[in-house]
Amino acid sequence: MEQTYYLTTPIYYVNAAPHMGTAYTTTAADILARWHRMDGRDVNFLTGLDEHGQKVAESAEEHGMTPQEWVDTIAPTFQETWKGLDISNDDFIRTTEERHVKGVQAFLQRLYDKGYLYKARYEGWYCVHEETYYTESEVVELDGVKVCPECKRPLRYDNEGEENWFFKLSEFGDKLLAYYEEHPDFICPETRRNEVVAFVKRGLKDLSISRTTFDWGIPLPFDEGHVTYVWFDALINYITAIGYGSDDPEKQAMFEHYWPADVHFVGKDIIRFHCTIWPAMLMAAGLPLPKKVFAHGFLLTKGEKMSKSKGNAVGPADLVRIFGVDAYRYYFLSDVQFGNDGSISMERMVQVYNADLANTWGNLCSRVLNMCGKYFDGQVPAFPDSQADAPNPLRDLAEGLYAEYSAAMDVIDYSGAADAVGKVCTLANHYVEDSAPWNLAKSEETADELAAVIYNALEAIRIMAMFYAPFMPNTSAEVFRRLSLGDIAGIDDVEAAARWGQLPAGNAVVKGDALFPRLKIEEISLEGF
Repeated sequence: MEQTYYLTTPIYYVNAAPHMGTAYTTTAADILARWHRMDGRDVNFLTGLDEHGQKVAESAEEHGMTPQEWVDTIAPTFQETWKGLDISNDDFIRTTEERHVKGVQAFLQRLYDKGYLYKARYEGWYCVHEETYYTESEVVELDGVKVCPECKRPLRYDNEGEENWFFKLSEFGDKLLAYYEEHPDFICPETRRNEVVAFVKRGLKDLSISRTTFDWGIPLPFDEGHVTYVWFDALINYITAIGYGSDDPEKQAMFEHYWPADVHFVGKDIIRFHCTIWPAMLMAAGLPLPKKVFAHGFLLTKGEKMSKSKGNAVGPADLVRIFGVDAYRYYFLSDVQFGNDGSISMERMVQVYNADLANTWGNLCSRVLNMCGKYFDGQVPAFPDSQADAPNPLRDLAEGLYAEYSAAMDVIDYSGAADAVGKVCTLANHYVEDSAPWNLAKSEETADELAAVIYNALEAIRIMAMFYAPFMPNTSAEVFRRLSLGDIAGIDDVEAAARWGQLPAGNAVVKGDALFPRLKIEEISLEGF
């Protein structure tokens, strides 16, 4: 049976336009999805939007719209942004969709029937922006004002004793700690795991999961007048998207096929929801837990998290216009170590673009394809039998590329995967320089050696294009086109496809324009970055 691979991003809050942070998470997931498709897995890659909650209702009112009308105007901006970044998601879920509503209600009914929900009155500190309640110990005080520990906005103290439904989260502390112990890779990286363990050890409080002060949410199936707390609603998307709660046998089979998820990608700021509340919800429902939650860090510019309020927010489209989509994708997932906070700057982006892409990968493709045109009339030369026993450092390094690259991807180390390809690319440039085809072309006596050098360099380019494809799908597709190799997206067994010596002799080779024209930092200006 074909191995499945189910991965998700968080569903992004519809009130905020797509930004560098959401693009970072989504691009990371896309690279992993593309890799696993190439490696032969049945991939389901999910992203989407969180469209319920008090903030959405208030924003809709401010704009003179119903909440549904409001979210319908925003959803296309996310879909267009992901299209512009070549995101290959298989599904896009919105929490206002009937499939989600039905699945959430089925999940809530299951918890109710199992005795994990109860009704009580609540009072405490609440952040409207984060849609989150905080305990007294979590609240931060600034200039005598109680503020949210996350967004630092003033908190509201709800003391009217609203009657809510509660989830018995407090019953799951020991179960969660035991699970973390038995599954040390459930939370990654390790620093985030340690943070969650420490949080759970301090004790968990029961969670209010319903609201009656507004109606923009999913109604509880067992208590009219209550709508589901937005976070409780949102987390369930990971299973409703693949058929949980559906009456359709095919969708029920889809849930059995893909769940549990292989990895949830989240930002470090929402790790507690995904590593305490969500697994406790699944335990209560008697469902398997996801295999991994990977919480990455923030993108920082000049040492600060990017935000509109600080004047350093830059949209993905702004950078794509300068660097192109492939270079954008490559920079953020090769130069920033995924999992940690990463400092980014225009200067560094230009430096990586010129060094890795223009001077190394792009230059290699240009000069080798050009020499193939010059010395072999634009056709791949046959590899001469006389050179079969000659030293072939390119072949030796390229033959180990699949193992090194896949090992990096297995631990979600994008920098390590990109570096593995980069080593082959650097060696290929040195190989061409050291072999000096321009000298070999001067004598008939070295014709076989010339053919071997050009073949080896072209074959290395073919193989590297496959491993660069998850990062830079357009460039790799163009390289395959120039080598007359067909559609790179059709590869579903990259280990076999990357074995040395499969570039067909006689294939037409087209040089084309530079893949990555050099950039000059002094000619680039982008306010706030």
